[in-house]
Amino acid sequence: MPSIATLGAFALTAFVIIVIPGPSVLFAIGRSLALGRRAGFLSVLGNSLGIIPLVAAVALGLGFIVAQSVVLFTVIKLVGALYIMYLGVQAIRHRKDGALTAVADGPKRSAMRMLGQGFFVGISNPKLLVFFVAVLPQFVNFHAGAVPLQMLMLGLVFFVIAVLSDSTWVVLAALARGWFAKSPKNSERLSATGGVMLIGLGGVLALTGNKS
Repeated sequence: MPSIATLGAFALTAFVIIVIPGPSVLFAIGRSLALGRRAGFLSVLGNSLGIIPLVAAVALGLGFIVAQSVVLFTVIKLVGALYIMYLGVQAIRHRKDGALTAVADGPKRSAMRMLGQGFFVGISNPKLLVFFVAVLPQFVNFHAGAVPLQMLMLGLVFFVIAVLSDSTWVVLAALARGWFAKSPKNSERLSATGGVMLIGLGGVLALTGNKS
């Protein structure tokens, strides 16, 4: 099992990586602006749950294979990017839905659907997989045995920090939605803005280098 010192060092490393605005942060903000606070929290939770299978893949050695395969890496990257863009288009198409309900919370949608969409985005994030392949083994004591279990524990630490950090961005985005969307027209514009952010995020992810 990882020592307290190892867990602390990994938690600090994970915190630094997570708090720097990146795809997960932009996804959380975009979803919150487009669909409201509830959808933002569910999307963050689903996105973070996608971490667990990635850590499991690294623990089983599959993550290294994917990270080293240009074709597999590119396919996963493009599928994830296109899906984020699809969510952005849907947010723009249904931007009027947000004007019919509480501004900050946004339109009511299926919780499982929100979780599932976030999960798919999380599990199809190849950059996160590369991070785990490159960084996770450095905090594992291979002489202590139970290597997969050690990796899963570290992945759980990363998961908790990711949920807390990204949820903070959801709160801030929901507050902005509440402050600036006092009318149906403003609510529509905010939802469209969130959709545009998601489309832009998907485009950036699709155009980045294969292993950047």
